[in-house]
Amino acid sequence: MKVISPFEKNTDAVASEIFRASRRDFLKVGSLLAGGLVLGVSIFSCNEKGKKIATLAPNVYLRITSAGEVIIIAHRSEMGQGIRTSLPLVIADELGADWSKVQIVQAEGDEKKYGNQNTDGSFSIRMFYKPMREAGAIAKLLLMQAAAKKWQVPVEECDTANGQVVHKKSNKQLGFGELVDAANLLPVPLAASVKLKDRSRFNMIGKATPIVDLHDIVSGKAVFGIDAVTEGMKVAVIKRCPVVGGSVKSFNDTKARSIPGVIKVIAIKGAGLPATLTKPLSGVAVIAENTWAAIKARDLLEVEWDLGPNATYDSAKQIEELKLEVAKNGTVRRKRGDFNAAKSGAKKVIEHTYVAPHLAHATLEPPCALAVVKNGTCEVWACTQNPQGARDAIAEALGFSAEKVKINVTLLGGAFGRKSKPDFMLEAAILAKESGLPIKVQWTREDDIHHDYHHALSVQRIVATIDHDNKLSGWNHHIAYPSISATEDISVVQPSDGELALGASDFPYNAPAIQIETHDAKSHMRIGWLRSVRNIPQAFAITTMLDEVAEARGMDAVANAIDLLGEDRNITFNQELVKTTYPNYGEDIANYPWEISRMKGVIQRVAKESGWGKTMPKGSALGFAAHRSFLTYVACVVEVQVDANNKITIPSVHYAVDCGTAVNTDRIKSQFEGGAQFSASFALKSAITLKNGQVEQNNFDGYQIIRMPESPKEIHVHIIESDAQPTGIGEPPVPPFTPALCNAIYAAIGKRIYTLPIDLSA
Repeated sequence: MKVISPFEKNTDAVASEIFRASRRDFLKVGSLLAGGLVLGVSIFSCNEKGKKIATLAPNVYLRITSAGEVIIIAHRSEMGQGIRTSLPLVIADELGADWSKVQIVQAEGDEKKYGNQNTDGSFSIRMFYKPMREAGAIAKLLLMQAAAKKWQVPVEECDTANGQVVHKKSNKQLGFGELVDAANLLPVPLAASVKLKDRSRFNMIGKATPIVDLHDIVSGKAVFGIDAVTEGMKVAVIKRCPVVGGSVKSFNDTKARSIPGVIKVIAIKGAGLPATLTKPLSGVAVIAENTWAAIKARDLLEVEWDLGPNATYDSAKQIEELKLEVAKNGTVRRKRGDFNAAKSGAKKVIEHTYVAPHLAHATLEPPCALAVVKNGTCEVWACTQNPQGARDAIAEALGFSAEKVKINVTLLGGAFGRKSKPDFMLEAAILAKESGLPIKVQWTREDDIHHDYHHALSVQRIVATIDHDNKLSGWNHHIAYPSISATEDISVVQPSDGELALGASDFPYNAPAIQIETHDAKSHMRIGWLRSVRNIPQAFAITTMLDEVAEARGMDAVANAIDLLGEDRNITFNQELVKTTYPNYGEDIANYPWEISRMKGVIQRVAKESGWGKTMPKGSALGFAAHRSFLTYVACVVEVQVDANNKITIPSVHYAVDCGTAVNTDRIKSQFEGGAQFSASFALKSAITLKNGQVEQNNFDGYQIIRMPESPKEIHVHIIESDAQPTGIGEPPVPPFTPALCNAIYAAIGKRIYTLPIDLSA
C-alpha cells in the first residue's frame, strides 16, 4: 500500500460535480438516504487543461426528507477540530437550512463510497469548502424552482431561509419537506451555472457555531474509540518488543494463564524493519474477559526478544553526533547567491545550533480498536483519522478483499496524526481472526508512549551574516533529523522535499545569499507526522535566530521582520531549489501563492493587538514570532514572566491569523487556544529519550505535558477578515508559539534558548 504524507505534493488537480443519487447509490450507503431529495458531491481528478480524467468517488451525500430534515453524511474524522460541524454548516448556510433540523451522520471508511477520508494535513476545509457550497446552492435552486413552479412566479423572486422557500414579494412560504418530491423531478444543474451566496448574506459561515457533538461530549454520551462495545467482546493487551525492529524469540505464558479471566495468549508477528506505517509491531497478546485481567496477565508474560539492530540506539548520542555532522558541509537543497562571500565580507556573523528532542503524540485517548471477524468479513470500530488506509491494511493482513472490511469511525479523543496509522486496528483484526472472538485491543498510556510513531529529534545549525550596511547579507541553514520516509525505507537518511518545505526551504526573508543544506540522520524508531510536523523545530530555529538578527541590527523584532520580508509580492522558491521541489502543502503555488502582504498583515495586527513595544516590569517581556504553515499565515506574541527562581509564567498570548475565508470562528479560536497549550508542552516539558533502543519515559510523570497552572492564562485570537480561499487551521497555531516564548524569555532575563525543552538552569 502506498502511504502519502499529508504535506506532500498532490500531483493531480481536482474538481467537483454535484449529482442526484441513484437507487444504486442508495444501496451503497444504506437506507439512511432512501427517499427525499438526495444529492452527492463527486470529486474528480483532471489534467492541466481541466479536463476530467478520473472520478474518485462521491464524498458527501445531502438528503432533504419530506419532513423537512436535512441529513448530511460527514466523511471526515472528528477529533475536536470540529469538522463534523464546519463542513455541514457550509452546506446548510448556502442552502438556507434550519440548523436545528440538520442531522449529521458519520460515514464509514470506504473509498468507493466517500472518496478521500484521510483527515490529516489541515486540508479538509480547503479541499471541500467550494464543493459543499455548490451542493447547498444546487439543492437550494431545485427547491426554489419547485416552489416557483407551484406559485407560478419567477424563480428569481424566491429565496430560502430557516428551512423554507420564501416568495419575497408575497411572503408566501413552503417548507423544504413540502417541495422535495417536485424538486426530485427537476434536472440537476451544473455547479458552474449556479450562483453562490454573497458573503454579506452568510448566516453561519464566518461566525461562531458550537460543535454538534458538544452536548454529548460534556454529558458523557459521546462514543469514542475507547467506548465501543459489542456482544461477547473480549479485551486484549499486548506486550510489544521494546525496540523497533525486534521480534519474539520465545515466550512462556504459564504464569499469565493463571490469572482468572484469561482466555488466550497469541503471538503477533511484526513488520520487522522497515517498521512501516501500516504494519503492527511484534509482540505477545493476552486476551481476557476484562482489561484488568489482561493487563495483570501481560505483566506475568516471560518473553525472550530478539532486539534487532536498533538495540544499541541512544538518542543523546545521536544528538551529539548530529551536532558534529551539521558543522560540516551538507547537501545543498536551496541556493541563492554566494554565502561564503557574504560571510567573508560580513560585519557580524551569528552562528548557533538548535536542538529539539523526540516527541510523542500522547493523545489523551490512547489508541484502541474493536474488531469482529466472521464469515469472511471484518468489522472494526476505531478512533481513526484514516479509515480507508486502515481498511486496506486490514484487508491485506487478513487476506480479504477491501469490500469485506468495514470501518466504523468513532469520535477521536485527540489524534495529532497518530491515529492516521492503523497498527492498533490491525492488532485487533488479526487477534479477532486468530481467536474467533470479538476483540478490543486497548493500549495503556505506557504502550502509547513506548510504541508511538514518534516525532523525530532535530539538530540544526544556522549562520546569519550582517553586512556593513546593517543588512542581512547571508543565511546558511544546516538541517539534520531522521525522516518520516525512513519508516518505510530504512535507507532514507535525508529530509524529504515535503519535510524541508515546512519552513526551511521556503524561507521567505530577503538576503542576497541563502544556502539550505541537509545532512544524514539515520532513523532507529517509527517516525510519523505530528501536528505541524517539521514546522515545529524549523520554526523554532529560524524565528529565534531572526530575533538575534534583529538585535544585531539594532532593530525591534517586528520592524526587522517587516523589513526583511521586503516589498509586497508573491514569491516562489523552485528556481533556487537544488534537486528539490516545493510541494506547497499539496497545492499549486499559482493557486495558493506565498503572499508577503498577508504575512505582513498578521505581523502588524498582532503587534497592535498585543501592545507590542509597551514598557514591561522587570522579569516580564513580550516575544514575537511569525510563520506560514499549511498555507495559513500566523503571527504570535507571547507575554512571559520569569521570577527569581526561574519559574516561567505565561500571562497572555496573542495570535493573528490569516486563514483566508474563516468558516467557523468558534473552531478557529478553539484550535488556536489548544495549539498554544500543545506547543507550550513541547517548549517547557516534553521530551522522549531512548537508551539501548528503548524509550525511557513511561507515563505522564516522565513524558510531561503542561498542567493548568503552567498553561497560558489568556489566549487572544485575532482573525483577519478575508475572502481568499480557506486554508488550514489545525496545525498552524503550533509553530510560532515556542519561538515567541523563547524570544520573550530572552527579552525578560537575557537568556537565549537553543535547546528544547527549555531549561533555565542549564
